[in-house]
Amino acid sequence: MIENFLTVGTQVLELFLLIAVGYLCGKIGMLTEEGARSITDIVLYIVTPCVIVENFIRPFDPAMLSGLLTAAAAALLIHGATIGIAYAAFHHKVPEKNRVYRFALIFSNCGYMSLPMQQAIVGPDGVFFGAVYIVVFNIVLWTFGVVLSCGDKKALSPKKIFLNPCLIGMALGLVLFLFSLPVPEIVHKPISFLAALNTPLPMMIVGFYLSKSHLPDAFRDKRGYLCVFFRLIAVPMIALGGMMLCGVRDTILITCVIAAGAPAAAATTMFAAKFRNDAELSVRLVTLSTLLSVITMPLVVGFAQTIGSA
Repeated sequence: MIENFLTVGTQVLELFLLIAVGYLCGKIGMLTEEGARSITDIVLYIVTPCVIVENFIRPFDPAMLSGLLTAAAAALLIHGATIGIAYAAFHHKVPEKNRVYRFALIFSNCGYMSLPMQQAIVGPDGVFFGAVYIVVFNIVLWTFGVVLSCGDKKALSPKKIFLNPCLIGMALGLVLFLFSLPVPEIVHKPISFLAALNTPLPMMIVGFYLSKSHLPDAFRDKRGYLCVFFRLIAVPMIALGGMMLCGVRDTILITCVIAAGAPAAAATTMFAAKFRNDAELSVRLVTLSTLLSVITMPLVVGFAQTIGSA
């Protein structure tokens, strides 16, 4: 339990240092609104697909394929349940705020916040299953997340579903994994370099919008605390209970609980900015949930390890 606390505490501190860089850039004018939007597009359309492909570059293993399907099913069910909770819990009279509350509750920071902890606690297999969770996250993000953010179901066209960058990245990654295709170093390294941007760029964007917001408001927002409670405690505990009932144990269970219990995704701010919702509110929710996750994640994950190991 203490090791888990230290692992997550370190990740949170590193995250806040990156947020601080974006905050400083925003305050001194080095990063502008237009620049932040451009960086957001780079992350969504280039960096995230590279993260997915990077984690699927590994030799094929039938047992891992079975685990992959189980992890994918669990991730889909977790996101489905979370969407139901979000719609039941939040009915703000201002649509731009309502969308942000629901988005922050539904989408976790299952990339940066989860993968290092999965690596530390359950090893490389945890990272692999964590990558599967990220794939499902991005499918939901680029389908339901787009509709939620813009408030228009017409935005969800078949073309946008099947040609979104994350599904393309997943398809390519699956081909590489299923056929154990070798990736030349001259191609693999640039993919790795771009995937590595998945940590600093989103956090800098959060920092930029934080520089334009009034942070103390985050601690006075009752709805914000409700949103963070669901995101950090209720959702991972529901996920844990559901997987236990379905017979899921050990690595897959712990991996999914870690991902489900992570703070609000940095995409909360990026999508709020992209679709003209309340970006300031999104920054407050991301910041508050990230800060409180240093306490909740070690406790939730430690509990999952205690009851979920065979």
